[in-house]
Amino acid sequence: MRTVENPPLWPVDRTGVEARLRLVPAAAAQMGLAIPAIPLVVLTVVGWATTPIAVGLALLAVAVPGTRLVTNGYRSLAGSLLGEQIPEAYQPTNGLPPLSIVWTWLRDPARWRDLAHLAFSITGGFVMSGFLVLPLAAVLTYVTMPLWLDGAWMLMMLLVPAWLAVWWLAGVPVFAARLRVDKALLGPLTSDVLRERVEEVTTSRDETVDHSTAELRRLERDLHDGPQAQLASLGMSIGLAEQLMRTDPEQAARLLAEAKAVTVTALDDLRSVVRGIHPPALADRGLVGGVEALAMQLAVPVTVAADLPGRPPAPVEAAAYFAVAECLANAVKHANANRITVALSHDGRALQLVVRDDGRGGATITPGSGLEGVSRRLRAFDGSMDLDSPHGGPTTERLEIPCALSSPRTMPSSARD
Repeated sequence: MRTVENPPLWPVDRTGVEARLRLVPAAAAQMGLAIPAIPLVVLTVVGWATTPIAVGLALLAVAVPGTRLVTNGYRSLAGSLLGEQIPEAYQPTNGLPPLSIVWTWLRDPARWRDLAHLAFSITGGFVMSGFLVLPLAAVLTYVTMPLWLDGAWMLMMLLVPAWLAVWWLAGVPVFAARLRVDKALLGPLTSDVLRERVEEVTTSRDETVDHSTAELRRLERDLHDGPQAQLASLGMSIGLAEQLMRTDPEQAARLLAEAKAVTVTALDDLRSVVRGIHPPALADRGLVGGVEALAMQLAVPVTVAADLPGRPPAPVEAAAYFAVAECLANAVKHANANRITVALSHDGRALQLVVRDDGRGGATITPGSGLEGVSRRLRAFDGSMDLDSPHGGPTTERLEIPCALSSPRTMPSSARD
């Protein structure tokens, strides 16, 4: 339900004749949508008034979906003009029996705001849109009047400057006010946005807790099966060597040599476990250096382009690193890519990462998949992942994590050469 900002289709804050003229068809479309709004308002009012009988339910079955269709037209039009998506905020009715659906409609504030918007659209909203359409229609009528009417048309021509002044001075401001009313009535209430945000945070928290629990269990298993067992064997070997030092020095020496080898293996296993928690390259060289180190380990050529004037917070940096690592692994293992590019940037609000490969495409975010894990990891930081992977490729993963950058970036050694 979040508002998504896009470039306005027809900006309402521009001046000039052309900019105003481009808004006229939009205003006319709003006035045209008022035509079906009139019967829908009547059907809705009569339908609710006669709900106890079957005819009322039949009217609502037509009026409510029809109202949604018309208001979606208003949402789309206002959103394109304002440069932001105006989402629906209806309570779900999928799978409910008919009477439960009607009961949900009755208790749904968004449905009543739709009805209020239709009432507004056929009254004050119609007039507000008319400030861009009616003056031009009047001027066109007066100019063409000599073609079909003789007599006092010259007197009517005196009104042309007045109509043009109304259109020029009031048309765009009044129309922009109309769009803001559309957004206020048809968009989600602040309480709806906050409720959805709380639900998202709760879900993200639960997923993060589950993920963290699974990671702790994995670490415990890795430590138990690897370094812990090796250290236990090491202790036994050293104990036996200590007992044999006087009676069989050669056997004690062999045991100590074996213990030394076990120590090396245990250290390697510990390094592997630690690398899974926080890679050394990430700690030493930052996110850019860590991603470059990942790229160097792949058989596929990877181009890394970075424009980060500072370093993200350590948790965000780690989340971004592992997210990119998963995307690179998918490109190599599943997409059969021949070339991969990774772009890292910060727009002043969020860290942005784009991973693109020329593989076969067709990637999807399915439950239990690596990409689903990436999405879950990012949601823990209020981040998002956008996947574009048509069959045949290419595949593009856009990752975004809101954060601020701190200390100036430390250039990796490879960049200094």
